[in-house]
Amino acid sequence: MKKDKDYFVEGSIPAELVADEIRKHSHKKNIGAHAFFLGQVRADIIDGKEVQEIIYSAYTEMANPEFSKIREDAFEKYNLSCLHIYHSIGAVKTGEISLFVLVSSKHRKDSFDALEDIVEQIKLKVPIWKKEILADGNPNWV
Repeated sequence: MKKDKDYFVEGSIPAELVADEIRKHSHKKNIGAHAFFLGQVRADIIDGKEVQEIIYSAYTEMANPEFSKIREDAFEKYNLSCLHIYHSIGAVKTGEISLFVLVSSKHRKDSFDALEDIVEQIKLKVPIWKKEILADGNPNWV
């Protein structure tokens, strides 16, 4: 039985990972467009208290196969060259990145269309939970 790829990164997604993924594609001459999404933790105000961080948890045995399915579906639906998905697990402070999706294709329309669809599918289908930690230390489950 094939083991699913692990799409999770412990803590926030480092800028170096984003830069490295983009850099890896610079030698590929058949790619004409890259589109990427960075999901960043906001300092929302809930009941008068600012969000300090989000603690992400996931049922990884179900989440990783779901990420793989979203990825496979995107390759079937759009003319893509590459697709990379990384999601945080654990604590991510406000201002830090918790989701990184990079889509590459020959033409920009495929990249743009696929990127929006992929991010929406992640939100709808992948079992990831968020616990916002407020300024007073109290949790707010999302």
